[in-house]
Amino acid sequence: MHLEEQAQGGRFLIQGYGAGGFRIAGRRYQGPILVLPGGIVPWAAASVSEITHESFQPAIDAADDIDVLLLGGGKSIAPVDRALLRRLRDEHGIAIDVMDTGAACRTFNVLLSDGRQVAAALIPVD
Repeated sequence: MHLEEQAQGGRFLIQGYGAGGFRIAGRRYQGPILVLPGGIVPWAAASVSEITHESFQPAIDAADDIDVLLLGGGKSIAPVDRALLRRLRDEHGIAIDVMDTGAACRTFNVLLSDGRQVAAALIPVD
C-alpha cells in the first residue's frame, strides 16, 4: 500500500507498507519495526504472540516523548495480552492502541500530522 510522503517536524510519515516491510523517508525497512520519536529500530516481535514487555524496551526508553503507541498486529486485529498493555500503561505511561498494521500506519500519519507525539510498533504484512 502506498501512502503520501510528508515530513513532520523532522520526522517522516509512513509512505507505504507491504511485502514484509515498510517505506519511510524513502528508505525500505524489512521486518517488524518500532517507529519512535528518535528514529526507527528493528522490533523483536514478528507476531503478536512474540510481544513481550522486553520487546517494548526501546519505546519504554522513549516513553517521555510518546503520547500514544499504535500497535499494528499484522493483517488483522489480534488479541494482545491485556496484562502486558496495563503494565506498559501503569508502569511506563505508554497508552497502546491495537489495530491491524494498515490502520496503524494510516493512524500514525494522521496523529503525526496533528502534532501528536506518536510511536508505532509494526508487524509487517505480505
